[in-house]
Amino acid sequence: MGRGPRQITTEDELYAAAVGALARRAYSVLEMRRYLDRRAGDGALAAPVLGRLRAEGLVDDARYARQFARDRSANRRQGHFRIARELRARGVADRYIEAALDELEPETDEAAMIRRRIQSWLRRHSMADPSALDQRRTASLYQSLLRAGFPGDRIRAELHRLGRSAESLPAQDPDEE
Repeated sequence: MGRGPRQITTEDELYAAAVGALARRAYSVLEMRRYLDRRAGDGALAAPVLGRLRAEGLVDDARYARQFARDRSANRRQGHFRIARELRARGVADRYIEAALDELEPETDEAAMIRRRIQSWLRRHSMADPSALDQRRTASLYQSLLRAGFPGDRIRAELHRLGRSAESLPAQDPDEE
């Protein structure tokens, strides 16, 4: 079993370790607090280092939420529900999440993203023709799109556009309740 990360005993070393971690990837305030708590030999070191990082603008939940939402939407083609769920899990406040998603709204076409994900799903399942989808596979595709964070009504509209019946699918997805 591993011992975990080396414990740091000075504030300057802990700050340097935090800046190094931030050079590798962005952190929310909660994630950075957890990182600092794990690395600090003395629990009292983490709070002033986190305060310094926040004061210098190196850790900022509003910027983190915007960057995360843009990345997940553009690169992973995830919907707003999934992005919001993941940001909440990372400790980002709802006001920052909503602002990031509102900023993202004009530049994303969810219907096009759903269509691309459907085409990708069809290729992965060796199905060139969407009309070959039976009820079980349509339900599987629908669930896959829900997990990706898209609203159920948009998914049903795109499936209907493909000629697939969405009547047997739930009228409302769990995240919309």
